[in-house]
Amino acid sequence: MSMAGQRVDSTLDLSHLTEEEQSSILQVLQRDLELRHLDEGRIRNLEQTEKNLSRLRLLSGEWFSEEYSKRHRRWTSGSDLIRASIRHRKTKSRDVNLNELFIGEKEETPVNGVLPEAEGRQEESGRSEENLKPDLLRPETPADNVLNHANSSPKKECETRSNGHSEEPEEDSDSDSLNGSLAEPDPAFVKTSISNGSLQSSYTLGGSMMSLFSSGDFGAVEVRGRIQYSLVYDNHREELQVKVYRCEDIASARKNRSDPYVKSYLLPDKSHHSKKKTSVKKKTLNPVYDQTLRYKVRIGELRSRTLNLSVWHAEPLGRNVFLGEVEVSLGLWDWTCTEPLWQDLQPRVHLSPESISIRGNIVLSIKFAPEGSEGGGLPLTGEVHIWLKEAQGLLSKKGGAIDSFVKSFILPDVSRQSGQKTRVVKHSVSPTYNHTMVYDGFQSSDLREACAELTVWHKDGLKTDNLGGVRLSCGTGQSYGEVVSWMDSTEDEVTVWTSMIENPNRWIDTTLPIRTNLTQRPV
Repeated sequence: MSMAGQRVDSTLDLSHLTEEEQSSILQVLQRDLELRHLDEGRIRNLEQTEKNLSRLRLLSGEWFSEEYSKRHRRWTSGSDLIRASIRHRKTKSRDVNLNELFIGEKEETPVNGVLPEAEGRQEESGRSEENLKPDLLRPETPADNVLNHANSSPKKECETRSNGHSEEPEEDSDSDSLNGSLAEPDPAFVKTSISNGSLQSSYTLGGSMMSLFSSGDFGAVEVRGRIQYSLVYDNHREELQVKVYRCEDIASARKNRSDPYVKSYLLPDKSHHSKKKTSVKKKTLNPVYDQTLRYKVRIGELRSRTLNLSVWHAEPLGRNVFLGEVEVSLGLWDWTCTEPLWQDLQPRVHLSPESISIRGNIVLSIKFAPEGSEGGGLPLTGEVHIWLKEAQGLLSKKGGAIDSFVKSFILPDVSRQSGQKTRVVKHSVSPTYNHTMVYDGFQSSDLREACAELTVWHKDGLKTDNLGGVRLSCGTGQSYGEVVSWMDSTEDEVTVWTSMIENPNRWIDTTLPIRTNLTQRPV
């Protein structure tokens, strides 16, 4: 075990590890030492039994040790280095900014190429600055090269470098994507009158939607303060512009200070495409951002989306600290209001997945074509046409973009002939299906006894999860005189079905919620 790039006289700063974590590492190193001793015993046995010196040199690995020593004369064993680093006790500890350590972010004017703060670190640790090798700690990726070239201005470079933090375990990585995840500063400082009242949060779910997809300790500090923002939709660009102005009187995360930034998601999409961030503001409880977070999204999709704005303290060597959030149901938003609004920050209220009654919307058109209504004796029998256009804001159990499809039955027929489904649309929370399902053999009287069941499914590897669906029927609870569980249509679903019956050969357009409370039926 070796660690290339570390000099013999250097140690690693492992002060951010807990005693338990350091103990676990030492146990691994102890096991490594035991394996070394076993190998040394094996070599001693070989020396006693093997008389051929060339074969002994090969079996014992001596040839490898000789070649390795020639190439790496100045390098030390990685296990020895880590063991020495854990046992090393610094005389004084301080917070170290990972941004400074990894990418050289500067907030002060350097003197002779060295920051005053960096000089103090050198004196405390007794190590030269050359031992802090950014390339060893964070290898540059091709994406880094693109990002650095794309953000050539000093201001944008500073913003890019200040967004390398991870708050809670997420499926997507917490690195910023190249498609605008960093906020764009407003061209001019926005001066506007501040409203004394705060906008009440639109919690249509009775809790935080973000809590469905996140885990971690969100009670480290008591949430307080408020955030000022505005929402504007640019119809020409088909772009939602979330302007984050400032926060006021937020909670203190560390010794009467916080290093806050604002992060946004356009839920239910929790992928890296949906995540946007402002820059980090250092040592303030009243940060001013004046930055714009941009989302390319169709206006029709916004009805099923929820904007989550959360404030975090950036912790360089640990988990970031949650300082509060607001959630805005965009389906209820007044888009004529473009002025900045204040909203109180809220704690993250846990929302049980079982309490979710709606997992998005489904957009469709439906019509009934009676026998011979199209001329020339066609169709031969009555036909029900279901045109599945799209789904909006699909809320999966894990969050983020999903692979989905829609399955349909005309009940009470649950045979394979009755079952139809769309193609699978991948990686989308608002998939477009554009699929028409046709069922024949109907008389007008049959429609009052039947039910069109449409269910949305999430294809996750080899398994599929039912997200919910709709049932279009007369909602009588009976079919051909028998009580059935699946004739449980809502008022809106009944309206669509009866409109189809009463208006033959005419498409009935509708958008219905994908509900999770469909009564179970015999398969």
